[in-house]
Amino acid sequence: MQYNIKTEAFEGPLDLLLHLINRYEIDIYDIPVAVITEQYLSYIHAMQELQLDVASEYLVMAATLLAIKSKMLLPKQEEPLLDEDGEMMDDPRQDLMERLIEYKKYKEAANELKQREQERAELYTRPPLDLGSFQQKEAEERLPVDVTLYDMLAAFQKLLRRKKLQKPITTRVARQEIPIEQRMEEVLHQLEERNGRSSFFDLFPQDDREAIVVTFLAVLELLKKNLVLLEQERNFEEIFLLKP
Repeated sequence: MQYNIKTEAFEGPLDLLLHLINRYEIDIYDIPVAVITEQYLSYIHAMQELQLDVASEYLVMAATLLAIKSKMLLPKQEEPLLDEDGEMMDDPRQDLMERLIEYKKYKEAANELKQREQERAELYTRPPLDLGSFQQKEAEERLPVDVTLYDMLAAFQKLLRRKKLQKPITTRVARQEIPIEQRMEEVLHQLEERNGRSSFFDLFPQDDREAIVVTFLAVLELLKKNLVLLEQERNFEEIFLLKP
């Protein structure tokens, strides 16, 4: 059974590149093309492995990165290279760098506007009332750190590496069809057995690759339906699932 998911969490190839630059603390003015291309293609392969809808613009950016990488590997000329118009050729990364810087400005501005919108949504006006009889309770923060789909993909890649190392040298795998809806119910049951909170990695079977993929898709569907929440105390730390 094939199960396709299309999510709006991916805002485009520039968003993915900017995420990788921030994650690996890369200087946006001096991008190591070989490293960023390898990481970008790794994410694209993970998306294809999960049968996510990979837009053509992601593949175009992959081709662009490979073209830049090939140009960077060319031996340096003692004399400057000229283009077809006889003008000096710039750094192959120049155009990509300018696009990323421009995109970063708009993304930061959009995030600031979104934050202001959220702050304004918390303001209410009404005539003063006597609230002395009510006990004030602070709202519990369930997500100290925003967990994005990029973080979920990175966790999925880490999970596959773990399972590959734990897999025995010889094994016999029997194909088993697992409905997504059934796996969703099983994940919710696992959370109930663990007091409503479980490590992301503890929800997956040991060595069944198909079951691992179906479980990951089930978790994404549960998140989409707001049936589970994600919790991560700090960047790059372990992700936990919990019932709302």
